Amino acid sequence: MKKFRLFFHKLTHWEYWPYQIIYFPVYFQYLFYVLRTRSLFYFNASNPTIKNGGFFMESKKEIYDLIPQQYYPKTELIKTGTNFSAIETQIQNGNLQFPLIAKPDIGLRGTAVKKLYNPEEVKSYWQKADFDFLLQDCIPFSNEIGLFYVKLPKEEKGRITGIVWKEFLIVTGNGKENIREILLKDPRYEFQIEVLEKEYNNYLDTILPEGETFNLVPYGNHCRGTKFIDRSHKITTKLEATFTEICNQIEGFHYGRMDIMFTDFEDLENGKNFQIVEINGAISEPTHIYDPKHSIFFGWKELIRHYHYLYLISKDNHKKGAPYLSTTQGINEFKKHIEFYNTILKF
Repeated sequence: MKKFRLFFHKLTHWEYWPYQIIYFPVYFQYLFYVLRTRSLFYFNASNPTIKNGGFFMESKKEIYDLIPQQYYPKTELIKTGTNFSAIETQIQNGNLQFPLIAKPDIGLRGTAVKKLYNPEEVKSYWQKADFDFLLQDCIPFSNEIGLFYVKLPKEEKGRITGIVWKEFLIVTGNGKENIREILLKDPRYEFQIEVLEKEYNNYLDTILPEGETFNLVPYGNHCRGTKFIDRSHKITTKLEATFTEICNQIEGFHYGRMDIMFTDFEDLENGKNFQIVEINGAISEPTHIYDPKHSIFFGWKELIRHYHYLYLISKDNHKKGAPYLSTTQGINEFKKHIEFYNTILKF
């Protein structure tokens, strides 16, 4: 009965549908652009300073290095094979403060992202990880959005094409039910039970006092239980001007979603009290489409709109000398992506 109930919920909420269905009309659009550009991997030119345009196998650390330091948290890259004493030295020399966020340098939808509270947890993560990963300071701001930014090479000003508000997987105690029982009341949270049991073990049996909240997943990934809410009505001329100024400092960045933590929209408009969690390039989704209030037809319209921007930007950058990825290179990079994806999933 439980499996049927969750299956029915997925069936009636398209945000959970397989990406092959969600992206169905985009495949035809993509093939049209392939014919126009004569390249299977034209999107490589969208963000010339980011590997593969940010579509696959891009290093988060290399992207951070493009961003002025004041806009993102202190970050250390831990290469595969680094011994633990060297990691401790990096943490100390980098002035990182616990708790830390650990995540793969080449990320995949929030997989293997962990909050680590002490050196022992860092060591446990390091022992398990067979990939390069990042250690970062936690960002001190409580709200998170995904802000989609587009700037055509021919234009002086960029534009914000969508904003998604991320509602974290937070439970509120009632003094009677334990965390697990509260989670089971909401299908969105129930989908996460198996993963949360591995991470929190018996803590899910805890009964929180009435009104007390606990954030089970402090990072905004849909596949980890975060609810996406469309806040595109918060786009203003001032906000666009602020982020045009910020993004002009990020060399070669024309297209993608910036995940941002901040205090409030007024400060964000003024470029205050925020930090960039990360920047996603050509692979970026306009995630405001996954607001439960939107239909699949709205989602298709927005995907088509954004992939048209991706094509226009790639084409214009190519005219300026940015190369498309050759078919051989693109296929090899895609194979690496699949191999790495399978590695991360085992974490």
